[in-house]
Amino acid sequence: MKAGNYFGAIDSLTAIESQYPFGRYAEQAQSELIYAYFMNSENEASHSSAERFIRLHPRHPNIDYAYFMKGLSSYTRDNSFIVRMTDTDLSNRDISGAKDSFSELTEFLTRFPDSQYASYANQRIVYLRNLIASGELAAADYYQWEDQKKIPLANYVIENIPNSSEDLDSFKILSTSYQALGYTELYEDTQKISAKRFTFSNSSKEATWSWKSIIGMNPGS
Repeated sequence: MKAGNYFGAIDSLTAIESQYPFGRYAEQAQSELIYAYFMNSENEASHSSAERFIRLHPRHPNIDYAYFMKGLSSYTRDNSFIVRMTDTDLSNRDISGAKDSFSELTEFLTRFPDSQYASYANQRIVYLRNLIASGELAAADYYQWEDQKKIPLANYVIENIPNSSEDLDSFKILSTSYQALGYTELYEDTQKISAKRFTFSNSSKEATWSWKSIIGMNPGS
């Protein structure tokens, strides 16, 4: 596996698991299979392996790794070579997998806040949060002249995906929609809240997610 031969590693690990279905060797093989499948771009198999490991070994020392990889493998579209090379905007695509990944990584952090993988999960959650918020606001583009339909989309982002990169745009959509519809009080309230919230720019930068950080992140290494 260290040589990057994940096809061979998968074959070897599945053989070990078949030969020694119980005990320490089986547990180690099952744990390493999660990583091998993931690095071989078999994300569904990685996710299934993580779920299986959690079900079979709920008290294993590496159980936090299984929860982490379960969440990570739910959404990997941004790791596509084409997406990375073309800088494709994924917010206009199906982001249901991103929502699943966000939920599972949030569960991981709730269960294992002190895990060695927690910082990586936090970085990934920031990316997913912003992507999901962008996806929700992208739907507003389809209602360019229908302000009434834009309002719930912007409210959803503000209320359910706080502190995302789309907060300011959400408030802008609310303001313009309320003004266009003649909702004077709501427009003025939104303007006041927006002014207070975005008066001071946040100079602190959150750590940026990189898929390179996952390389070598295997409990068996």
